[in-house]
Amino acid sequence: MIVMAEMAPSPWRVAYSMSSLAPRIRKHAHCRQTCESRAMKDPSPFEHLRNAAGPLWTDFTGHQFVRGLSDGTLPILAFRRYLTQDYLFLIQFARAYALAGFKAQGLADLRAASDGCAAILGELPLHVSFCAGWGLDEPGMAAEPEALETVAYTRFVLDCGAAGDLLDLYAALALCVLGYAEIGAQLAARPAPGNPYAPWVATYAGPEYQAAAGTTRNTLARLWAERGGGARAAALQATFNTAVRLETAFWSMGWRGAGEAYG
Repeated sequence: MIVMAEMAPSPWRVAYSMSSLAPRIRKHAHCRQTCESRAMKDPSPFEHLRNAAGPLWTDFTGHQFVRGLSDGTLPILAFRRYLTQDYLFLIQFARAYALAGFKAQGLADLRAASDGCAAILGELPLHVSFCAGWGLDEPGMAAEPEALETVAYTRFVLDCGAAGDLLDLYAALALCVLGYAEIGAQLAARPAPGNPYAPWVATYAGPEYQAAAGTTRNTLARLWAERGGGARAAALQATFNTAVRLETAFWSMGWRGAGEAYG
């Protein structure tokens, strides 16, 4: 048997092979960079829902009630009306997180529901302390009748959770947590001297509440990925938009506490 010496590839052949491979390498690198860039630029599910809400979102975050909180001109009766109803609202919202726990399909879901319920219940001392200055104690607030806006919003959220899955529930409730975090941060960035509502702003701009909002944002993103949020985007957007409208109506209910007739 004749054993032939292995021939070294010619420089031309090597150069030709590398030149033919280079465009594919560059194309692969470009695709990878494009995909990574797109992933960094793609909004989170919450940002997608918020941006798609358009004027509904700006009506909520720029409501005259919010502007009054920002510069301290909100009539105290409007704030009192809002705080009393928000106390009742939060009790129902805690029930929504309890429902999330019931609907949970794993420990991640259970932890998120537990953390959300704890954060909501942690807000209640703020309302109690504010109302105590007006001679209204916690039993007194609990005895107040729920406004129609309070009933409409909270029962809508609970109905979304009862009729749908966890993603439907979070599409309805996430904007309250994340919307208040956004408003709190915006108001804290432009503080008004002597603002009597500064403690309210500080609560929602503070690290504890902002961390809770981040948890809610991440939970929504996880559920979106796990439960086919992209394919359900239209229905989830409709749920989100309705919740935004109900949030805005809740501000208006508080604003009317300054003296306008209740609807």
